[in-house]
Amino acid sequence: MKDDAKETATVAEAEGRSYAAPALEKGLDILEALCRSEQPLSQKDIAQRLGRSVGEIYRMVACLVSRNYVTLVDENSYGITTKLYELAHIHPPTHRLLFEATPIMQRLASELDQSCHLTVYGQGKQVVLFKVDTPSGMGFAVRAGAELDVLISASGRVLLAFQDEETRKLRIEECVQRRPEQFDPQIDQTLESIRAAGYESIPSVQVRGLYAVSFPVLDAQGRAIAALTVPYAERIDQLQRKSIPEVTESLGVAARTLSARIGGMLSAGGLTVTEREEQQRRVGRASVR
Repeated sequence: MKDDAKETATVAEAEGRSYAAPALEKGLDILEALCRSEQPLSQKDIAQRLGRSVGEIYRMVACLVSRNYVTLVDENSYGITTKLYELAHIHPPTHRLLFEATPIMQRLASELDQSCHLTVYGQGKQVVLFKVDTPSGMGFAVRAGAELDVLISASGRVLLAFQDEETRKLRIEECVQRRPEQFDPQIDQTLESIRAAGYESIPSVQVRGLYAVSFPVLDAQGRAIAALTVPYAERIDQLQRKSIPEVTESLGVAARTLSARIGGMLSAGGLTVTEREEQQRRVGRASVR
């Protein structure tokens, strides 16, 4: 009996412990440090940023170099390679999304003479997955791979609005934890309004004179897996430039086309008259069947 009790206690203790992997954590810390740095780092620089000694990291750095995650930029400095970026894009959902989004976004940018970008949510922030610059060469654009705030941006709010209640709540908490100063007690009402409208359209709170319009790219359950956004920049030398309502209509068509291409649900918000009539016809045909 005593042996059984002792064994049970040992098993419970083992299950209660987290299974640490120090070597793996060290390697990930090194990768993250290099990713966050705009300049190559020496082993001494890396060690200082991680609160470790050079002796603790040099074998791991050598391993990452041999596996082509890290490259030796010069005699003493290391930089990140594109391998992580390439691996992320091999992942089927991302690959499919980018494959379908590229021609749609290129046509949209050409039609509007505005840049557009595609963002996805991740741990309290959004990341620019892909972008197309303004065809004429003059306008506003964000960098692919850039990290953007969520709660104060049109695209971020769209990514939150089109989620189930539990996911939305969790993501808002993550965003507030990352940017406490952006807490908004009215965020739930704002997100419900966006969901009802089908998109968000607001002046930028970060760049004066910029206007952001964003639509969700929806999966089969109607959840936003990405946000397609046009940062509208007005040109005072072009009188025939597309207006914000025209941009909104074209962007909505593009986002719904992309959602359909990846097998997602179409949102009724912001539908053109032609699209709404076609959707009603489809519903009618489905009812007859």
